[in-house]
Amino acid sequence: MIESIPTKTGARDQLMSDLKSVIQDAEVWLRNGSQMTGDELQAAKAKFERTLTSAKADLIRLEETVVAKTKEAAKATDDYVQENPWKAVGIGAAAGLFIGLLISRK
Repeated sequence: MIESIPTKTGARDQLMSDLKSVIQDAEVWLRNGSQMTGDELQAAKAKFERTLTSAKADLIRLEETVVAKTKEAAKATDDYVQENPWKAVGIGAAAGLFIGLLISRK
C-alpha cells in the first residue's frame, strides 16, 4: 500500500518558514536599505541570499519527494489493475456511472 509522505509536513513547514524569512528580510531590506551602510547592506544581502537558497533547496527536496511518491502510487495502481483487471473495470464503471448521475442532475 502507499505510505504517506514521511517528510511532507516537515519539509513543507521548513519551506514555509524559509519563505516567511525571505519575505521578512526583503521587507526589512526595502524599508531600511537607504539607511544601511556598505557593510550592513552586504550582510543583509548575504543573509537574504542564504535564506533564499535554503528555500529553493527545500522546495526542490519537497518536489522530489512528491514526484517519488506519485511514481510509487502509479506503480501500485498499475500493479493492482494488472492483478485485478475485472475489479478495476468495475470500479471505473461505477465511478463513471456516479459522475454521469451527478452531471445529469444539473
